[in-house]
Amino acid sequence: MDTAAISMSGVSSSLFCNSKYPKLNHVPTPKLSSPPIVRCINPQSWHLNSWSPLKSIARTDLACSAVISGGDTLTAAAAAKAKAQILVEDFQSINDPVERVKRLIHYAEILPPFGDSMKIADNRVPGCTAQVWLHVEMDGGRMRFLAESDSEITKGFCACLVWALDGATAEEVLAFKAEDFGALSVAGLNGGKGGYSSSRSNTWHNVLISMQKRTKALVAERDGRPRGEAFPSLIVTADGIQAKGSYAEAQARFLVPDQVKVQELVNLLEEKKIGVVAHFYMDPEVQGVLTAAQKLWPHIHISDSLVMADSAVNMAKAGCKFVTVLGVDFMSENVRAILDQAGFPEVGVYRMSDERIGCSLADAAASPSYMDYLAAGASSVSSPSLHVVYINTSLETKAYTHEVVPTITCTSSNVVPTILQAFAEIPDLNVWYGPDTYMGANIMELFRQMTEMSDEEIASIHPNHNSRSIKSLMPRLHYFQDGTCIVHHLFGHEVVGKINEMYCDAFLTAHFEVPGEMFTLAMEAKRRGMGVVGSTQNILDFIKERVLEALDRKVDEHLQFVLGTESGMVTSIVAAVHELLGSGTPQNGAKVSVEIVFPVSSESITRTPGSSLDLPIIPGAASGEGCSLHGGCASCPYMKMNSLDSLLKVCHNLPRNKDDLSLYEAGRFSLQTPNGKLIADVGCEPILHMRQFQVCISTSSYKEIAGEASQADPPQSPQRKIKLAAKQRSRKEPYTASPDGSAIHIIHNFNVMDAQFSAA
Repeated sequence: MDTAAISMSGVSSSLFCNSKYPKLNHVPTPKLSSPPIVRCINPQSWHLNSWSPLKSIARTDLACSAVISGGDTLTAAAAAKAKAQILVEDFQSINDPVERVKRLIHYAEILPPFGDSMKIADNRVPGCTAQVWLHVEMDGGRMRFLAESDSEITKGFCACLVWALDGATAEEVLAFKAEDFGALSVAGLNGGKGGYSSSRSNTWHNVLISMQKRTKALVAERDGRPRGEAFPSLIVTADGIQAKGSYAEAQARFLVPDQVKVQELVNLLEEKKIGVVAHFYMDPEVQGVLTAAQKLWPHIHISDSLVMADSAVNMAKAGCKFVTVLGVDFMSENVRAILDQAGFPEVGVYRMSDERIGCSLADAAASPSYMDYLAAGASSVSSPSLHVVYINTSLETKAYTHEVVPTITCTSSNVVPTILQAFAEIPDLNVWYGPDTYMGANIMELFRQMTEMSDEEIASIHPNHNSRSIKSLMPRLHYFQDGTCIVHHLFGHEVVGKINEMYCDAFLTAHFEVPGEMFTLAMEAKRRGMGVVGSTQNILDFIKERVLEALDRKVDEHLQFVLGTESGMVTSIVAAVHELLGSGTPQNGAKVSVEIVFPVSSESITRTPGSSLDLPIIPGAASGEGCSLHGGCASCPYMKMNSLDSLLKVCHNLPRNKDDLSLYEAGRFSLQTPNGKLIADVGCEPILHMRQFQVCISTSSYKEIAGEASQADPPQSPQRKIKLAAKQRSRKEPYTASPDGSAIHIIHNFNVMDAQFSAA
């Protein structure tokens, strides 16, 4: 083989020059539509010049001048993509999957040894099932890469990436896209649109992301640019918790609460038979005390908004005479109404303030413009309509809208299954979603992405849909244009830019309510196994699963998670992670650490006036939070109205001084809807419809986007238990007998009631 002219377009390349496979040396007949022949002129072969000690390589050894058949030089980016295309065409020319795997293993064999001294934690590539190490240097303006893995297949993927990018300029490395290798069909990569079906397909993508992140850092160092200050974070190990940054320190202060306060609260709850339901977004001081008190009093539950009502019913069944609700007002309303529906009207329900505890989303749905959106929209179409309303709305909203358009509630974890199932049952349906504008836009974007998937991939999400059905439903899915959560609104372009720059290789979590930039970033991470988009519970389950997988690997590992939701989630996350690390530390002495990163905007931080230390301070709820629209401090001022003092005050005054708590009590709705029915009764119907609808979905062999328990997980493994528990949470039976939960029945029942009212 002539090492002075190494072909890069179907002619054997230096990567393959030692191949024992005859196909590698075959020159295919050029096609009219194929790119011109590309040659890489280099005095040495790739496997010799690329793996010399980095610091000893001369500047002239690094260059690879790519030329086309006419003598013109290709751009650096085009050269890298041309190399990638060679690999893609090479694998596509092999029909036998076993032979493809053999080819990949052969590439792994020609990688020189990776020194043990470089197999350190800082060189580990996050998110890979196998152990992968990556060493990156910049030499004379060119990037040099060394890679190693304890898996031969993964090592083969690394070989392909390194061959394409080693010796390239930084600009070329950063311009390289995952799609350039997207059609690679080997070892689980299906080669189809959106083909990210296996952990190994995720591996090469994660290695590429790490290559690019480390390249950005070296470019910044070369140019003398600071990379910016890191986000604050909490690092959790089996031994304890370390806070980095003032915001994280403020959160960490209450993770180990005052035991005197814990015992005082437990004594009151136990003596007076009081249950506590709290949302994940509570103030860290309150959550720290409640989390510790859970171990002493079982009737304390911290969760997302829907499960709060579930837990209240269970507490009533267990004998609790009162339930205190730490959340916003619509949550205490839901608890009160559901307890009444479940047959516990005697159980008192108390909120934590004598003032209104609002919610920007609930307020948006209570506005006249929302009712106009529904009424005008439903009257403008001739086909059936269904209103899918976010659970984070008031009982009045649920009641009033249910008498305008048949209504079913949804959560951030089940909204997509609900909409897909409804369209599957009624193909010409019009769905009106609200009030969260960002979530509506994200759902539309998710469906747009589904139109680019194969029918098999779509069927794995919902068995009754394909590309054609998804395309047909999109024009009939509508969402409200003027409703946002003030917390998730703060995950704007500054935060997204910094995540891209400094945390692109971390695990990324995002609530379904975040703006489109953050949603797109999280969905990209999700496709390569490095992210989750969903509810607060989905985020918690995802983190727990990744921690358990790391413990199973029994190697030293540092996991980094970006928390893309309200910072109050951290208490539950830290408690769950600390428990897993404490109980699951491998016997071989391997250590796992977990870092929770808070995306805090620089503009959301104020500084103490007159302070010689100039310490950054995050204002509390009393100061209006001080958040910037360019990024987030991700802290809800409404949720922070639920203080520990308020909880203790309510508990001390029950049951004898209930009159002093009249403004704290979540009263029953005695008001009527325009159709003359009680708001409490009509407002509960959409919730009960959702519960039964979830049963319909679970029995239709539907695979939830949040992920079912994999058959690969051993039956009694912690991973499988967590996944099954997450699945079971979305399939709870309704508390009372409810009608058929199908979309057809909901709409039919609405039309019957409407006809009866008109006749009356």
